Amino acid sequence: MTNLKEKIGYALGDAAAGGITWKVMSIAFPLFFTNIFGLTVADTATLMLIARMFDVITDPLMGSLADRTQSRWGTYRPWLIFGAIPFGLIFALLLYTPDFGPTGKRIYAYTLYLMMMAVYTAVNVPYGSLLGVMTADDNEKNQFSSFRMVGAYAMGFITLLSFPYLQKMIGGTEAHQYAVLGASLGCLATIMTLACGLLTKERLKPVRAEKFSFRPFADLFKNKPWIYLTLIGICTNFFNGFRYAVAGYLLEYCLHGDVTVSGLIINYTVFMTFGEVTCMIFGGISPKFTQWIGSKCKAFTVAAIICAVFSIAFFFVPMDPAYIWVMVALVILTSVGVGLYSPLLWSMYADVADYATEKNGTSSTGLIFSSGTMSQKFGTAISGSLVALFLGLSGFISGTDAATGETVITITNEESVRSMIWSLFSLFPAAIAFIMIFLIYKYPIKK
Repeated sequence: MTNLKEKIGYALGDAAAGGITWKVMSIAFPLFFTNIFGLTVADTATLMLIARMFDVITDPLMGSLADRTQSRWGTYRPWLIFGAIPFGLIFALLLYTPDFGPTGKRIYAYTLYLMMMAVYTAVNVPYGSLLGVMTADDNEKNQFSSFRMVGAYAMGFITLLSFPYLQKMIGGTEAHQYAVLGASLGCLATIMTLACGLLTKERLKPVRAEKFSFRPFADLFKNKPWIYLTLIGICTNFFNGFRYAVAGYLLEYCLHGDVTVSGLIINYTVFMTFGEVTCMIFGGISPKFTQWIGSKCKAFTVAAIICAVFSIAFFFVPMDPAYIWVMVALVILTSVGVGLYSPLLWSMYADVADYATEKNGTSSTGLIFSSGTMSQKFGTAISGSLVALFLGLSGFISGTDAATGETVITITNEESVRSMIWSLFSLFPAAIAFIMIFLIYKYPIKK
């Protein structure tokens, strides 16, 4: 039997990865790269697309490598223990804006972003795979998955809510603020990742293949549940990715900057914080909700319907700061659905891993869970890339002045840009939610 300390330890892993590094990368990076760092919209979109092609190769390889790791610390835990420091360090460097010209900045951003994706893979794929070897009990897997989501959303809530106040406390230029925050949050992510590796236990031994083979990769594409779940995973991250990537632009260009209500500064991070705390609460409720509904598939379907309905409703809210609390209410209601389906997704990956082991005779847990991490990065970053692309097409232009090194923003069609931003936050995610409903209907494992 597992204990509470271990569940909390496991939660710390995604508090670091999902609640700090990935949350900042999802919500702050598109705006950071175009408006502070000084990349062009085209460079920002291209950077994220290249990183995804990189992940298509590295994530499955990392999963296969993790499955074959043997050490005194276990199969998956050593990757967290020894990957913790580079994980936090590279994240910190990525939020630093060097005093380079356009070409130097481009090289720095591309190099550090690809390094961050590689180290994120090296830590997060084994982290996800831990769920398959800590317990054989399906209810406990759901509990661990729920703790994971609560940890991620709770830390995301703290990170996003404190962001504008920490910026104000640090002072100086925005570039300086992001650099200091990157160093601080990177240090915290390192400590949490290390704690996760030290506090968890691996109780089950993977049924290892004798030597490396490409057969597990081929077997994946014969695994129908894996195919559907991977597509579902990509869609869930498209859904979140569009909303998080465009939130900064929404506050800046649709609501004309931060909104202050009774002393509360509502910037783009605080705006999404309301969703984080909702996801945290309903992520904790998700196992009980699933038991009440009767199956993971039915619970996921209900959650996706909630996401679709309230995303569409957001589109019809006027672009006026006076309606900020209506917008916040719809963010909260949409996040009810996100909170309910997020733990289910990782529990379903454990089901797919068990199915693959039974069917093929050897464990491919790391490889299966690597596809979850890959779909997370693929969905989030491609959506961020598409946000940059669509903004560029609608008339948003950014770049670095070669003479002064300063960031320059030009908007050629303000109404078009505002409409695009509003749609990217509402109608685009709604369409993705309907695709999720179709895919979960076709998903073969009806547990």
